[in-house]
Amino acid sequence: MQMLASSVLGRLVARASRVLAVALVATVAGAASTGALAQEGHPLKGSWLGTWESNAALGDNILLILDWDGKAITGMINPGTDNIPIAKASLDPKGWMVSLEADAKDKSGASVHYVIQGHIENLELPSRSIVGTWSSPGGKGAFEASRQ
Repeated sequence: MQMLASSVLGRLVARASRVLAVALVATVAGAASTGALAQEGHPLKGSWLGTWESNAALGDNILLILDWDGKAITGMINPGTDNIPIAKASLDPKGWMVSLEADAKDKSGASVHYVIQGHIENLELPSRSIVGTWSSPGGKGAFEASRQ
Protein backbone atom coordinates (compact mmCIF):
# COMPACT_ATOMS: atom_id res chain seq x y z
CA MET A 1 0.00 0.00 0.00
CA GLN A 2 2.74 2.40 0.93
CA MET A 3 4.52 1.62 -2.34
CA LEU A 4 1.36 2.39 -4.33
CA ALA A 5 0.91 5.74 -2.57
CA SER A 6 4.55 6.64 -3.18
CA SER A 7 4.21 5.79 -6.87
CA VAL A 8 1.05 7.91 -7.25
CA LEU A 9 2.65 10.78 -5.37
CA GLY A 10 5.72 10.55 -7.61
CA ARG A 11 3.58 10.78 -10.76
CA LEU A 12 1.66 13.76 -9.36
CA VAL A 13 4.90 15.60 -8.55
CA ALA A 14 6.30 14.84 -12.03
CA ARG A 15 3.09 16.05 -13.69
CA ALA A 16 3.01 19.23 -11.59
CA SER A 17 6.66 19.91 -12.50
CA ARG A 18 5.86 19.59 -16.22
CA VAL A 19 2.84 21.91 -15.91
CA LEU A 20 4.96 24.44 -14.02
CA ALA A 21 7.72 24.25 -16.65
CA VAL A 22 5.24 24.76 -19.50
CA ALA A 23 3.66 27.72 -17.67
CA LEU A 24 7.10 29.26 -17.08
CA VAL A 25 8.10 28.89 -20.74
CA ALA A 26 4.77 30.39 -21.87
CA THR A 27 5.17 33.34 -19.50
CA VAL A 28 8.71 34.09 -20.68
CA ALA A 29 7.73 33.75 -24.35
CA GLY A 30 4.70 35.98 -23.84
CA ALA A 31 6.74 38.66 -22.10
CA ALA A 32 9.36 38.62 -24.85
CA SER A 33 6.80 38.88 -27.64
CA THR A 34 4.88 41.66 -25.85
CA GLY A 35 8.05 43.76 -25.66
CA ALA A 36 8.68 43.28 -29.35
CA LEU A 37 5.11 44.19 -30.26
CA ALA A 38 4.73 47.12 -27.85
CA GLN A 39 7.66 49.22 -29.08
CA GLU A 40 7.14 52.95 -28.64
CA GLY A 41 4.64 54.21 -31.13
CA HIS A 42 5.77 57.63 -32.32
CA PRO A 43 9.54 58.20 -32.69
CA LEU A 44 9.43 61.69 -31.10
CA LYS A 45 7.32 60.81 -28.05
CA GLY A 46 9.19 61.18 -24.76
CA SER A 47 11.58 63.36 -22.79
CA TRP A 48 14.64 64.74 -24.58
CA LEU A 49 17.66 66.27 -22.88
CA GLY A 50 20.38 68.16 -24.70
CA THR A 51 21.93 71.46 -25.71
CA TRP A 52 21.20 74.37 -27.99
CA GLU A 53 24.60 75.98 -28.10
CA SER A 54 25.12 79.74 -27.91
CA ASN A 55 21.59 80.52 -26.70
CA ALA A 56 22.35 83.70 -24.75
CA ALA A 57 18.73 84.21 -23.72
CA LEU A 58 18.00 80.76 -22.23
CA GLY A 59 21.39 79.09 -21.75
CA ASP A 60 22.85 76.07 -23.48
CA ASN A 61 20.82 73.30 -21.81
CA ILE A 62 17.42 72.26 -23.12
CA LEU A 63 14.70 69.85 -22.07
CA LEU A 64 11.94 68.86 -24.49
CA ILE A 65 8.79 66.96 -23.59
CA LEU A 66 7.18 65.70 -26.80
CA ASP A 67 3.94 63.80 -27.26
CA TRP A 68 1.86 62.35 -30.09
CA ASP A 69 -1.93 62.38 -29.77
CA GLY A 70 -2.55 60.35 -32.93
CA LYS A 71 -2.80 63.45 -35.13
CA ALA A 72 -0.23 66.01 -34.02
CA ILE A 73 3.10 66.37 -32.25
CA THR A 74 2.71 68.53 -29.16
CA GLY A 75 4.99 69.46 -26.32
CA MET A 76 6.95 71.91 -24.25
CA ILE A 77 10.48 73.31 -24.20
CA ASN A 78 12.04 73.63 -20.73
CA PRO A 79 8.88 72.89 -18.74
CA GLY A 80 8.91 74.33 -15.26
CA THR A 81 11.55 76.98 -15.95
CA ASP A 82 10.78 78.75 -19.20
CA ASN A 83 7.58 76.91 -20.24
CA ILE A 84 7.73 77.43 -23.98
CA PRO A 85 4.86 75.55 -25.68
CA ILE A 86 5.66 74.09 -29.06
CA ALA A 87 3.46 75.92 -31.56
CA LYS A 88 4.25 73.86 -34.65
CA ALA A 89 5.98 70.51 -35.10
CA SER A 90 6.51 68.10 -37.95
CA LEU A 91 8.32 64.88 -38.72
CA ASP A 92 9.10 63.85 -42.29
CA PRO A 93 9.84 60.10 -42.49
CA LYS A 94 12.05 60.73 -45.54
CA GLY A 95 15.35 61.27 -43.77
CA TRP A 96 13.50 61.51 -40.42
CA MET A 97 13.62 65.31 -40.58
CA VAL A 98 12.25 67.13 -37.51
CA SER A 99 11.01 70.71 -37.35
CA LEU A 100 9.87 72.40 -34.13
CA GLU A 101 8.71 76.00 -33.72
CA ALA A 102 7.94 77.85 -30.50
CA ASP A 103 7.29 81.40 -29.36
CA ALA A 104 8.76 82.73 -26.12
CA LYS A 105 9.37 86.06 -24.42
CA ASP A 106 12.81 87.48 -23.74
CA LYS A 107 13.74 89.27 -20.50
CA SER A 108 12.26 92.54 -21.77
CA GLY A 109 8.97 90.86 -22.68
CA ALA A 110 9.51 90.95 -26.46
CA SER A 111 8.40 87.92 -28.50
CA VAL A 112 11.10 85.55 -29.71
CA HIS A 113 10.37 82.90 -32.38
CA TYR A 114 12.52 79.76 -32.10
CA VAL A 115 12.98 77.23 -34.90
CA ILE A 116 14.68 73.86 -34.37
CA GLN A 117 15.53 71.86 -37.48
CA GLY A 118 17.26 68.51 -37.45
CA HIS A 119 17.09 64.81 -38.12
CA ILE A 120 16.73 61.75 -35.93
CA GLU A 121 19.90 59.70 -35.48
CA ASN A 122 19.87 56.09 -34.23
CA LEU A 123 16.13 55.82 -34.82
CA GLU A 124 16.13 52.13 -33.92
CA LEU A 125 17.47 52.80 -30.41
CA PRO A 126 15.43 54.01 -27.42
CA SER A 127 18.14 56.63 -26.75
CA ARG A 128 17.86 58.15 -30.23
CA SER A 129 18.94 61.77 -30.84
CA ILE A 130 17.73 64.81 -32.74
CA VAL A 131 20.74 66.59 -34.27
CA GLY A 132 20.61 69.86 -36.18
CA THR A 133 20.41 73.60 -35.60
CA TRP A 134 18.27 76.13 -33.75
CA SER A 135 17.66 79.74 -34.69
CA SER A 136 15.89 82.85 -33.47
CA PRO A 137 16.15 86.52 -34.42
CA GLY A 138 18.78 86.86 -31.68
CA GLY A 139 21.05 83.97 -32.62
CA LYS A 140 21.56 80.47 -33.91
CA GLY A 141 23.66 77.45 -33.12
CA ALA A 142 24.03 73.70 -32.99
CA PHE A 143 21.24 71.64 -31.46
CA GLU A 144 21.39 68.11 -30.10
CA ALA A 145 19.00 66.30 -27.76
CA SER A 146 18.81 62.63 -26.79
CA ARG A 147 15.71 60.82 -25.66
CA GLN A 148 15.81 59.74 -22.04
